[in-house]
This record gives sequence, C-alpha cells and structure tokens, in this order.
Amino acid sequence: MIETPQSTFNAAGRASEDIANLFYWMSGGAVAIWLIVIGLAVYAIYQPGEHHPRTTKLLVIGGGAVFPTIVLTGLLCFSLPMLPDLHRPAPSGSLQIHVSGVLWWWRVDYIGPDGEKIATANEIRLPVDQPVEFKLDSEDVIHSFWIPSLGGKVDMIPGRQTRLQLHPTRVGTYRGACAEFCGKAHAQMNFDVVVMPVDEFDDWLARQSEPAKQPIEPDAIAGQQVFFKYGCSACHAVRGTDAKGKVGPDLTHFGSRLSIAASVLKNNPENLARWITQTHDVKPGAEMPQFDSLPDDDLQAMVAYLEQLK
Repeated sequence: MIETPQSTFNAAGRASEDIANLFYWMSGGAVAIWLIVIGLAVYAIYQPGEHHPRTTKLLVIGGGAVFPTIVLTGLLCFSLPMLPDLHRPAPSGSLQIHVSGVLWWWRVDYIGPDGEKIATANEIRLPVDQPVEFKLDSEDVIHSFWIPSLGGKVDMIPGRQTRLQLHPTRVGTYRGACAEFCGKAHAQMNFDVVVMPVDEFDDWLARQSEPAKQPIEPDAIAGQQVFFKYGCSACHAVRGTDAKGKVGPDLTHFGSRLSIAASVLKNNPENLARWITQTHDVKPGAEMPQFDSLPDDDLQAMVAYLEQLK
C-alpha cells in the first residue's frame, strides 16, 4: 500500500467526503459574494458622473444584502442536514476501537463482541466500507484525534470519553495526528491508519489477538533475555510472556507495525536500533529512557527479538 498525503482533500471516508463537499460549496459561495462586493466597489469608484439614486439602491441592497443573504441561507440549508450523520453513533454491532492519547503516543484497544480487548499502539487498521465507532479519552492532557482523509477531529479529554464514527470507503494507508497542542513532542504524535479489505482485516485482527510467538532464532532468543535484563518488561507488555508493563506501548506484535515512536521512523532494524539508543534525539520529550550505553551485541539481539514479534 502507498501512503497518501495527510490532507482533507484526499477524502477516503464518508464523513471526509461530506466535509470536503461542504468546503467546496462554501468556497464557491464565498467567491461569489466576494466578486459581487468587489464588483460594487469597483463600480462605485470608477463609474464616472453622478450615480442614479434608484440604481445605487438596487445595487447596494441587491448585491450587498439580498444576494449574500440568499447565498448564505442556501449554504446553511445545505450544511445543517449533514450534522446528524456526522454525529450519529455507528450502528449496533459495528467494530469498536478504544483510543487513549498519552504523552506522546497512542494506546489502541480493539473491543471484541464479548468486551475482550486486543491491545496495540500507534497504528490503527480498519475494514473498508464498514462503520467504526471510536471511543476516545486521554490519560494526561487534552489531545485531539484526527485522521484528515477519513473524517473530522474530536478532542480527547482527561476524565471524559468522547466518540467518533468513521466509515472508510477506500483501501489505502493514511496518516493520523494529534490536532491539539499537548506539549514538547506534540508535532511527533502521529499514527498510521491502514484501511484493508474486510477479509484481510479479519485475518489481521485474529493474528493480533494471539499471544506473541516464542523466538526460535538464536539472536532473537538472546534478545528476549536482554529485553528482560534491562527492565523493558517493567513498562511494556508482550502477551504470552512475563512482560506485563502498562506504562508504555504494548509490543506483542510490534514487528508487524509500519512505524516506530508514533510514526516518527519507519519500522526497520536500523531505525529501531537508533530509537533504542538515541531516543531523546529522535523524539525530544519522550519519557522512554535511552539505552545509549547498551553493548552492541545486546542491542542487535534486542532488535532481532522485537522485529520478529509479528
């Protein structure tokens, strides 16, 4: 899949299509009013001789009051019916995803039919042509959840749960972002959104629900030992192991994700090694400690272990 621009003009969801359509109509109305008003100003300035009172009243009242009122009323009547659809919850039985904003990353839980949670982080995958209900909150400060290509933005407020319905209409990889200034690494608090065919999404979600596979390669086995030796399990969870930390992102299937550090770096061994040893250079303000004194053998082993968590 090809990553598309982070743009509201690249509409790939029902809500974003409605919002983009409204923008085009409002822009057209604004241009029409601007042309009339500027036209009247040019006429008043450059028309030679005395202006006829009746013509002046007709132009001022018609162009300055009646025409804008008609245009703005039309735009209001066009936009108001959109609001119920944009705010309506997803139909019963729709996929539900709980997303929490954390300084400065995203905790993501897929909620199953029986209420069980499938944890991941910094990446959201969605089935195409299916409505999705997002439950949104924050663990610290106010964040704002926004996927420009799929729909509007919604604030994530500590102590309060907000919601958002999205209905993606086109397969692709899109970019989401925090749209509320939340501190030092706000500009680096992004996430990847992958819209997939329904059968591929179902297979992906089934794999995500499974515990991590035990490493079989010597480097990965050694890397798992390094992971526990340096205390990574105190902050991170890897289901199927004794790592049950809840402070940082769940790493159970980390190797299958597209990016590292909330979409700061692409997920590959070189970038992962850089993230582990130069954390604060890559993402100033990140609360994860950087292991810049980690021996190279241990570093490469840990990278091998994390990358095979798929």
